[in-house]
Amino acid sequence: MKVSGGFQPSFRISNRVTAALTRIERARGFLDAAKLSEDWLATMRSRALLLEAHHTTHIEGTRLTLEQAERLFAGQTVPEADPDDARELLNYREAFEFVSGYLNDGGPITEGLIREIHRKLVEGVRGGTAHPGEYRRVQNYVANSNTGQIIYTPPPPLDVPPLMAELVAWLNAPTEIHPVLASGIAQFQLVHIHPFVDGNGCISRLLSTLCLYRAGYDFKRLFSISEYYDRDRAAFYAAIQGARDQRMDLTGWLDYFVEGLATQMDEVRERGQRVIKADVITMKKRLNPRQRALVIYLMEQPEADLHALHAVSPEVPRRTLQRDLQQAVAKGVLLASGATHQKRYRLNQEAL
Repeated sequence: MKVSGGFQPSFRISNRVTAALTRIERARGFLDAAKLSEDWLATMRSRALLLEAHHTTHIEGTRLTLEQAERLFAGQTVPEADPDDARELLNYREAFEFVSGYLNDGGPITEGLIREIHRKLVEGVRGGTAHPGEYRRVQNYVANSNTGQIIYTPPPPLDVPPLMAELVAWLNAPTEIHPVLASGIAQFQLVHIHPFVDGNGCISRLLSTLCLYRAGYDFKRLFSISEYYDRDRAAFYAAIQGARDQRMDLTGWLDYFVEGLATQMDEVRERGQRVIKADVITMKKRLNPRQRALVIYLMEQPEADLHALHAVSPEVPRRTLQRDLQQAVAKGVLLASGATHQKRYRLNQEAL
């Protein structure tokens, strides 16, 4: 399938893409129709942003743990973290917030916008060698991080401005291509052009997210596509390289991209369904908000002890937590097992 214009992506709609798009649309429909509590949505949006910032920068080479990323997002100092890694993580949050504000204005995607996003992503990191917001003026290469072998040579620097102009024109032109596929194409093409000295992977994934949001596929901003990529980076890189090996036929890449988004959306839909169940139990059994949070947590964990459950709401005093647990057991919502100081709790499946 090709579209008119300077940039003409080549691909076909495979059975895998069709099946994955069906799952994505099902999840989108669920999220649009579901009555999910605003407090849960706010919590999960914050979590999704943290996960995306952590995983997208981790793919680029940062070495922060998720726990360190959480502390940095909370405004805490993490002295053991590399300052560049910490700045890169927080830069992503700033760039994402900039993109969110831009979406509210409803403007087109421009080269200026892409360059500004890049500036925010790499400002103040790697000794300033990333040239924030500037197209590269040198030839760069993509090398295997383990062997150092060059696996891809991007277009020469003189080709970058016209290629970016073509990409932006394509992004803003009317098209019959499904918005999810257009988002995947935009991500691949930006990585293919490699318009910046550094930070190309990170900005390509953020551009992809921007395209989804702009087309009405924001899924309440509850997903992190980079989490899927970071789980198996070898598969991620193989999907990108596969398109190059297939003479720029993007079918295989889109198979991978759409499956990744569908997997993420399946997980979001399942979490949403669990929250709806928890709300029904909360009303039926007259649970308080703290007990509701425990029910949601135990829907994702087979069982947990007092220490793990206290981590769900660390601001709640332990005595209050113990009382909440005792009441939930008495109401038949939770089951307890083990000695007094080693009790473990799980959901009573008959209460669901």
